[in-house]
Amino acid sequence: MAELSESEGPVDWKERCVALESQLMKFRVQASKIRELLAEKMQQLERQVIDAERQAEKAFQQVQVMEEKLKAANIQTSESETKLYRKCQDLESLIQEKDDVIQNLELQLEEQKKIRIQEAKIIEEKAAKIKEWITVKLNELELENQNLRLINQNQTEEIRMIQSKLQEAQGKKSPAVSTPKLSEGQRLSSLTFGCFLARARSPPQAVKSEEMSKMVSKESQFIEGKDAEEMEIPEKSVDNQVQENDQGPRTVQQTPCSAEQNQKTRTSFAVDGDSTAMLSYTTSGLYTSLIYKNLTTPVYTTLKGKATQISSSPFQDDSSGSEEEDSSRSSSRTSESDTRSRSGPGSPRAMKRGVSLSSVASESDYAIPPDAYSPDTECSQPEQKLPKTCSSSSDNGKNEPLEKSGYLLKMSGKVKTWKRRWFVLKGGELLYYKSPSDVIRKPQGHIELSASCRLLRGDTKQTVQLITEKHTYYLTADSPNILEEWIKVLQNVLRVQAANPLSLKPEGKPTVRGLLTKVKHGYSKRVWCTLVGKTLYYFRSQEDKFPLGQIKLWEAKVEEVDRSCDSDEDYEASDRSLLSTHYTVVIHPKEQGPTYLLIGSKHEKDTWLYHLTVAAGSNNVNVGSEFEQLVCKLLNIEGEPSSQIWRHPTLCHSKEGILSPLTTLPSEALRTEAIKLFKTCQLFINAAVDSPAIDYHISLAQSALQICLTHPELQNEICCQLIKQTRRRQPQNQPGPLQGWQLLALCVGLFLPHHPFLWLLRLHLKRNADSRTEFGKYAIYCQRCVERTQQNGDREARPSRMEILSTLLRNPYHHSLPFSVPVHFMNGIYQVVGFDASTTVEEFLNTLNQDTGMRKPALSGFALFTDDPSGRDLEHCLQGNIKICDIISKWEQASKEQQPGKCEGTRTVRLTYKNRLYFSTQAHGETDREKLLLMYQTNEQVVNGLFPLNKDLALEMAALLAQVEIGDFERPFSTPAGHVTNQCKANQTLKQVIEKFYPKRYRDGCTEEQLRQLHQRLSTRWMALRSHSAADCVRIYLTVARKWPFFGAKLFFAKPLTPPSLGNTFIWLAVHENGLSILEHTSMRLVVSYAYKSLMTFGGYQDDFMVVISNTHSKDKPTEKLLFAMAKPKILEITLLTASYINNSHQQKATVHHLSAPALLSAKAQGPPARAMGSQPLLPNSRPTKAPTLL
Repeated sequence: MAELSESEGPVDWKERCVALESQLMKFRVQASKIRELLAEKMQQLERQVIDAERQAEKAFQQVQVMEEKLKAANIQTSESETKLYRKCQDLESLIQEKDDVIQNLELQLEEQKKIRIQEAKIIEEKAAKIKEWITVKLNELELENQNLRLINQNQTEEIRMIQSKLQEAQGKKSPAVSTPKLSEGQRLSSLTFGCFLARARSPPQAVKSEEMSKMVSKESQFIEGKDAEEMEIPEKSVDNQVQENDQGPRTVQQTPCSAEQNQKTRTSFAVDGDSTAMLSYTTSGLYTSLIYKNLTTPVYTTLKGKATQISSSPFQDDSSGSEEEDSSRSSSRTSESDTRSRSGPGSPRAMKRGVSLSSVASESDYAIPPDAYSPDTECSQPEQKLPKTCSSSSDNGKNEPLEKSGYLLKMSGKVKTWKRRWFVLKGGELLYYKSPSDVIRKPQGHIELSASCRLLRGDTKQTVQLITEKHTYYLTADSPNILEEWIKVLQNVLRVQAANPLSLKPEGKPTVRGLLTKVKHGYSKRVWCTLVGKTLYYFRSQEDKFPLGQIKLWEAKVEEVDRSCDSDEDYEASDRSLLSTHYTVVIHPKEQGPTYLLIGSKHEKDTWLYHLTVAAGSNNVNVGSEFEQLVCKLLNIEGEPSSQIWRHPTLCHSKEGILSPLTTLPSEALRTEAIKLFKTCQLFINAAVDSPAIDYHISLAQSALQICLTHPELQNEICCQLIKQTRRRQPQNQPGPLQGWQLLALCVGLFLPHHPFLWLLRLHLKRNADSRTEFGKYAIYCQRCVERTQQNGDREARPSRMEILSTLLRNPYHHSLPFSVPVHFMNGIYQVVGFDASTTVEEFLNTLNQDTGMRKPALSGFALFTDDPSGRDLEHCLQGNIKICDIISKWEQASKEQQPGKCEGTRTVRLTYKNRLYFSTQAHGETDREKLLLMYQTNEQVVNGLFPLNKDLALEMAALLAQVEIGDFERPFSTPAGHVTNQCKANQTLKQVIEKFYPKRYRDGCTEEQLRQLHQRLSTRWMALRSHSAADCVRIYLTVARKWPFFGAKLFFAKPLTPPSLGNTFIWLAVHENGLSILEHTSMRLVVSYAYKSLMTFGGYQDDFMVVISNTHSKDKPTEKLLFAMAKPKILEITLLTASYINNSHQQKATVHHLSAPALLSAKAQGPPARAMGSQPLLPNSRPTKAPTLL
């Protein structure tokens, strides 16, 4: 069955299970029909027997009647007696025949009963086998899910190790005081929460921000108060996290004058760039990495109309992808002799000790570099060996190739452009030429491959980074398949260069490890063993990075034995002193010989035995802790409700603390932490929830769950502890305390335990689910959380204060979306939107759009933003699968760290929904709400001086906004009694309208007389709009605003550095639907505009913003690199916004047939020219307008 299912593709096992259950029900229905037929047959036989008995009675009565008649007639003749006697015999024989028939029918009935009972047994056996098969398949699926979680954990560990390597490398360069390495117990104790304190503390994550430097440029002071900074959080997987090399010094050649000017420019942007006080980023939370600290700007390139990320950090110098320089050629000539004379780890001599094993070549999205693992034994992970040959061994036994040639696009060094080159990989070197015919000549450059090289992907399947010790090369293939071939061959070469170690499969970090004695075929060896996933690796020593071998544990037989070696003399001779004290565990894989592990202590033996048994996929009830053994017993009997196992004290609520963890943990420090965790749960459960002092419960819950997120090994432990504490032994397994259920609800909203504890959790919730009691309602809510967490994955941050308060103070069962948060709009109103513990941003926006009657973000261009936790005028764009609860929690943590003790618990995250990408082709489908919000967003630009208009037009537009927001203007009454009061009210209204809708630069510095005249002119224009509806005013406002070619564009304040033709004054960079434009700072006239198709590379370059332009009209200078000095948050924002515009335009072109012809013509008509110096006239618009006299 498994083979058939695998060949047919992925199978939905839930549907399969439902189908098998339906078949079982059919069998049962057939059995019931058979029973009904037997019952009918028996009834027929009984009726026949009754009929026969009636006939016999009738015959007997007739005989009696005849005898009475004879007696009455006094017939004494012999003939009559003879006749009567014969007739009586006939009747008796008839009765005997009837009795025989009845006996035969009874025998047939008994036979039929036996046959039906036998058939029922067969059906029951088949049903049991089907059920067992389903259970096995479900277990396999659970194990696969567990493996996927381990893979994610492994990738997270790799990122952490890479970050630690970078920190160590930077620490070596800068003199610093070395600190001793913390042991595991000290590391845990630093995160340990105080179980008996009034308030538990969350682990520190904040890093103090640097002091902000003052602004020295008036222009930057002007823009700082007017422009809200925004950042986008791009959605990308952990695989796309790029490793960063040590950043070298800047090497851009500048004249003394330009260098001085650039320095001044960077100083003017110091506030925006250096004042981003943010938290450290330790997990894979993309939101945290951008909100809190280490703000880095990625670099994108344009390939086939799409923006592709090629680096997650800014370019530091011109060495990335160096062009054909003389130094490369000279190193190419010397590399051959170096390669021949080299006898390092990559030489064949270093491979003689290799053991032939199957290749585990990575099939993931990017190649795992040979040095991706730290040499630190606490973090290092075992790796498989390669065979003794120079090429790695594949599964089919063929040698993997180490040579290849073909065309690739390579990014040049000084000007970031793509050039097509013919690459030849041979002899551990990557040479490149202009064409295949040039291979007989000297190469234009070469890339020397060594063990320190790394391969990293971009965010598409056609780009890869080749990082060497000196340079970073960006390569692009013509198709994903060609790139895969290159990556595979380069991987093989890098493995050979690194002494043929294979990188570990991404199955997660080691479950348990230690120094053991391995015995096989009578030979013993002391090795360092590490269990990763379902594979046991063993090393020569703890410091050794490459394993001697491995043992596949899946479906292997694991058990404890009394004696493991062939002869005791081996141990006596080796002076191990293990003969009388050691414990032995045997591993017997399928179709292989057994391997024995000698373990020194009982605790180590129990730990190894349990984890090896779980890795082998066995449900042995004799391994693990007492709690785990009881769970296995319940699993074997399928959780029989009447079983006495449920009444075992280990599975029920306990008032006392536990002496040992409920689950098997790999270290003594974690065991101690598990006991403290149970005490914290007891404090949370036993202390009454009091509204004034509820912060105590909030701190306990956050501390307990934070340490479980920090150490995933404790997640199974806390789930088992809460299951235990929510079960009562008497009477009849009554549910435990309500606060235990509340803590369990918070827990399952963050993460889920592994099998078989997940099975126990589901069964526990099912048994207690009851909508009539508070306990049962929380159990039902926990069931919902389990399903949602399985659907959307685990969380990254602990519960926020809001989430804990909502769970404690009201039962979340009554609401499908138990939490809610207001979303603010640009017109000053807000919409409350509900969500649950696993709601993502995408799901949240779907609910918001349904409630407000707006289109999807892909059509409207709107996006969700949050404010900055530090309180600065900075916004962050939220996209992708980030969970709303994680956003709120991380914002809350950042706010506490950046503003400790300041209004703690009162500040909450502010969500804003506004337009981010504007496309004129989508304007015909705008809803009334979208038009209204777009009008208010444009008004914000007008007020802040980011929209070019004169005073008269500004007054007209302010009047339109006043008519929309307030309505018709009320004239002051002319009666003497009320004239003064109404005049003051009207003046106050006009003053509010001027402050809210009129540009600041026009009203600042006005005298009282000028303000009075301004109010009078505004009232005149406002009264001219009397009886106009709000929809008409919105349409008129947008019609006027859309006359500007850059309506909907995002403006960025910058100072050009290169080329000199752009001058040395401040300018605006406008990012819009048609490209990137440069505008004058004061007049906002167009200086130059670049279409997106001419953008080759854009993103961060050191501390500046870089754009590489393709100039097809000039043969002398086909490419041009532009540099602009900007604030760091602005560089990130403009980079991500440009990439979003390019990718959205690419998607719209793919679906252009869905657009109407007028929309396409309008889109073409509104595109700015490729290059136009000076002012840019307003483009005509074909829409009919109803507007004031000015239009």
